[in-house]
Order: sequence, then structure tokens, then C-alpha cells
Amino acid sequence: MAKKRSNSNPPEKVFRIGYVSASVFGHEIETDEGPITIRSVNVQKRYKDEEEKVKYTSSFNLAELPQAVRALQLAQSYVERCEAEIVLE
Repeated sequence: MAKKRSNSNPPEKVFRIGYVSASVFGHEIETDEGPITIRSVNVQKRYKDEEEKVKYTSSFNLAELPQAVRALQLAQSYVERCEAEIVLE
């Protein structure tokens, strides 16, 4: 049975294309075989509102979609490398 160890942590890796970023988060869980890291990816766009405050959204217009796709591709490659790595003790 898997049990989550922590609820919040900073991203372990961020890929940024223009104002779009894909952040990779690692969540360590305990399993019967020992601790493992499960990764998830969050994609978002940074922008400023009318008051010049920095905000984030997960909505993209047509021109931003290629940036979102590329950032996700970079994140996917990173997660695949991490998942494929075998750590020998």
C-alpha cells in the first residue's frame, strides 16, 4: 500500500518557453518495496493583470499552444529519463 509522505514541495525541475512553463514535481511515497518518487507535471502561463500584478493561468491562446507543447515535451523527456534510471545500492 502506498502512503504519501509530504503534501507540498518546490518543483524539482522547470522548463520555460517564453511565458509558458512546465514544472515537474516529485512526490516520494512509501511502498512495500521501499520509497519511490512519483512525478507530476504542471503547465502554466505567466502574465500581468491590469494592475501589473504577476498572475498565472492554465489557459493558452493559439499562439501559445506550441510553447506549451514544447515545454511539456521537455518535461516528458525529463520524467522519462528519471523513471528509466535504475539506482543500484
